[in-house]
Amino acid sequence: MRRARREQAVPDRRDEASAVPAERGSTHVVESRLTGPVRVVGVGLLGTSIGLGLRARGVEVILADASPTHVAIAVDYGAGRAPAAGDEPELVVVCVPPDVTADVVAAELAAFPNAIVTDVASVKAPILAALRERGADVSRYLGSHPMAGRERGGPMAGRADLFVGRPWVVAAHEDISYRRAAIVDDLILDLGATLIEMTPEAQDLAVAIVSHTPQVVSSLMARRLVDAPESALGLAGGGVRDVTRVAASDPGLWVQILGANAPAVAEQLRAFRDDLDRFIEALDDPAAPGARRRIAEELAGGNTGVERLPGKHGVDRRFVALTVMVDDRPGQLARLFEDVGAAGVNIEDLRLEHSPGAQIGLAEIAIVPEARERLIEELAVRGWRIAG
Repeated sequence: MRRARREQAVPDRRDEASAVPAERGSTHVVESRLTGPVRVVGVGLLGTSIGLGLRARGVEVILADASPTHVAIAVDYGAGRAPAAGDEPELVVVCVPPDVTADVVAAELAAFPNAIVTDVASVKAPILAALRERGADVSRYLGSHPMAGRERGGPMAGRADLFVGRPWVVAAHEDISYRRAAIVDDLILDLGATLIEMTPEAQDLAVAIVSHTPQVVSSLMARRLVDAPESALGLAGGGVRDVTRVAASDPGLWVQILGANAPAVAEQLRAFRDDLDRFIEALDDPAAPGARRRIAEELAGGNTGVERLPGKHGVDRRFVALTVMVDDRPGQLARLFEDVGAAGVNIEDLRLEHSPGAQIGLAEIAIVPEARERLIEELAVRGWRIAG
């Protein structure tokens, strides 16, 4: 495996400090693994965030985009500089929409014959296949995909810490040597992400399961709200908001993503449809023998699936939930955080719920079990009300 061979040849530096400053204007510089310069093509959310993160480590960054305005904005934010004659980047990072990624990667490979080129598109196998078909030098290309984003796009949404602690896939293939590919690893580690190596095909199947199919399900569920009566929408709480959160994503971008990964997503949706059909059949006659058992088993299967999610997004048995009532006034949530910290307790996760017109919101905080009773007592002394 490329990873094993590289670890024998190159010292492992994952234990070095990898977090980058979150503030755009920070002057704090942390040592970089990259020499630079790094050319970033496409300065939307991801491209600008890559530039900001690398500049925080003192790496020279060259910014390019079809929109001169986007470049100017990203430069003003400190993500890098505009291109200049004679630029010779050691690494090119392509951050453009999926339907033009292969074209731009091919152009960058031709324009900079001494550079390694990567991209951050969410689908990898079709891009590699397209580059091979046109005879591009894929011995200098290695696709990658950071599992990171925000609800907003464009250069103004960029953050230097966008990738910190997030998975970043390297889609390894046999045409690039591990020594050449090491620079992409260094980019990922410099930005504080967690490097994961997969084949392009495995990556595309994985994102179909954990990203692309959930996007479709979320969007279709949100579409059911278009004709919902206002009386129903007034009852909306955390459940429907959780299910439909990603439905606010850009439809144009998702048409491209889903089109590029259509076979894998269609396969997942067919399996999901089969699950729905079984559930609907049981609901059509819930008094039929075995119907309630079938419903219970499907719901229990959902419990099992959630428990398999890693980290704090799953049902992590290491933590317990404590729900605190928060008055709907400025500064109250900040005061809650301060009081929890003063009690010597770390908030492991947070979920907020606030019904329209209500004078209070509910802050559900996840903490370690051994701190629960002590925190309840501390918060009560400070005037907080615990729900439930």
